[in-house]
Amino acid sequence: MSLRSVDPTTGEVFATFAETTPAELEAALGRADAARATWRATPLGARTERLTALGRVLRARKGDYAVLMAREMGKPVADGEAEVEKCAVACDHFAREAERMLAPEPVAVDPGVRAYVRLDPLGTVLAVMPWNYPFWQFFRAAVPALATGNTVVLKHAANVPECATAIADVAAAAGLPAGVVENLRLPSARVAAVIADRRIHAVTLTGSTAAGRAVASAAGQALKKTVLELGGSDPFLVLEDADLASAARVAADARLGNAGQSCIAAKRFIVVEAVADRFQEALVATMRERRVGNPLDRATQVGPLATREFRDGVHRQVEATRAAGARVLLGGVVPEGAGAFYPPTVLAGVVPGMVAFDDEIFGPVAAIVRARDEADALRLANASPYGLGASVWSGDRARAERLAALLDVGTVAVNGQVRSDPRLPFGGVKDSGYGRELSSYGLREFTNVKSVVVR
Repeated sequence: MSLRSVDPTTGEVFATFAETTPAELEAALGRADAARATWRATPLGARTERLTALGRVLRARKGDYAVLMAREMGKPVADGEAEVEKCAVACDHFAREAERMLAPEPVAVDPGVRAYVRLDPLGTVLAVMPWNYPFWQFFRAAVPALATGNTVVLKHAANVPECATAIADVAAAAGLPAGVVENLRLPSARVAAVIADRRIHAVTLTGSTAAGRAVASAAGQALKKTVLELGGSDPFLVLEDADLASAARVAADARLGNAGQSCIAAKRFIVVEAVADRFQEALVATMRERRVGNPLDRATQVGPLATREFRDGVHRQVEATRAAGARVLLGGVVPEGAGAFYPPTVLAGVVPGMVAFDDEIFGPVAAIVRARDEADALRLANASPYGLGASVWSGDRARAERLAALLDVGTVAVNGQVRSDPRLPFGGVKDSGYGRELSSYGLREFTNVKSVVVR
């Protein structure tokens, strides 16, 4: 089997890679395992120097990697440049903060006894990564793991093999020793066997809920730690005292970023009845203005979906929601011509039981849900199997924070867009997964929390 890079703008296959052979897999795991002891023993300051070097290499190649993402999965180049820069920021953050985060924690016990807690690396972490943010998803998981002294083996999505190769090149150019970052070109069917290998000590996955269940099952059989960042159907609550113009503008940004292909994107726009008509009109007008086009054109705001298969799946979800009684206010039509394009789409009259409410739509589709009042909006927001992020819009920040405390999600943005940030923990609950990435919480996930008692 080969892995192909297909341009979603044209449908052109522009690169082909051979699948990692069993012998190559054995060699890669062997290198990661051999590097484990030496990387762990490398002084923290030397490890963080390599993280800083990663950031430098990423910034130097930012333009090239933005073009690569545009060609391989359809991200507009300006967004691709921002993604690479965010990776570099994360490298700088953990290079700067790792010493503080990893400092032994003294614990008072018996008189004359010195006790402390230290954080040691687990070993080699398998990173099973998705295509939608092909650089960021890897670096946000890998950089804290590398800082603590773990080695990382990347198994990237099959449709972004060039991005995966570029990531391995960044690691080499930044001077990371051989084996500290390894790249495997594997189909999903071979992941369970890698998880079971004794040289893999933990697994991190960003992907669908179904993929999370499969990885968790395999890791559970092997008794290996996992962190899972899975799907989302984030609610965006608009109360009657919200700034509707700002809410509509940010709603469009939140729904159309990366052509809607984001777990953390706002997807269900739950609006109290008193302002629902006004918000709906503003959102439709704002989304209608967004420019869809070639991601290599800097004027483009919404590129194609990653593949035609994904695009067709989004359209089936829209059609199923329409058939159940929702109204299409904007978009909802597959354009003619080459490429995997789908127009910004707004659905109104969406209620529980419809696909656009119950499931995750991984495309530029906004579902407007009407709520009677604040209490009903909260009920609808939590009536989902997902729990990744949420936004609350209100002129009364104390009121919004009270609602934030009651939302079953991992991140809440008040009067803003949910975004990941290296300084804050990121992850979800329910079918959106478990564990955290980023911040000191994410850094600790792949450590052995060790108690030391000295008498």
